[in-house]
Amino acid sequence: QAYLSYSNIAALTHLASKPGWDITKTLDNVRIWTHEEGAVLSFKVEMQVKVPSHVAFSLLSDFSLRQHWDRHFLTCKLLQAVSEEEKIYHVTSAPLTGHQPRDFVVLVSQRQPCRPQEPYTVAVRSVTLRMVPPSPEFCRSEILCAGFQIHSNSSSSCTVCYFNQVTSGVMPYLAANLTGSSKSIEDTALECIKFLE
Repeated sequence: QAYLSYSNIAALTHLASKPGWDITKTLDNVRIWTHEEGAVLSFKVEMQVKVPSHVAFSLLSDFSLRQHWDRHFLTCKLLQAVSEEEKIYHVTSAPLTGHQPRDFVVLVSQRQPCRPQEPYTVAVRSVTLRMVPPSPEFCRSEILCAGFQIHSNSSSSCTVCYFNQVTSGVMPYLAANLTGSSKSIEDTALECIKFLE
């Protein structure tokens, strides 16, 4: 468990620090970036939020609150609190036209910054739990690496960056989006800002 949690945080930190991000969209307080490497597509959504970074961190690290702003989350159930900083959740997502509803078993690792210039981190990856085997009513999907980095801008504002390394399981939700025919990433980002503020 210690290794999984360390590699969860390390994978997100590594993804965030990669060079070669391309900006694809800019709105007032949301910017969307993509990064392609072989068959792996990653995206980053950067949001300017008018709340202190520690407030954004406490709201985003509690995954049971995610349904309040992310309409892709149908249900989110806490399965196991491994420690203060590590929790395992079972998430189900709404079916897309022509697709079976999906479910995920994820480890959410949260870290406060060790030094003032470091961000707060909430890292997410899929794990396997014997107590939640795949069920015929859902298509079990995998999150390789996703999560948030929250950088403090001032005592009352912060920059929230959401990252996701896209697998085929998440792809249907994003394909229409990144080609510009759907606004789901933007809409979700704006809902997230509204929820945090």
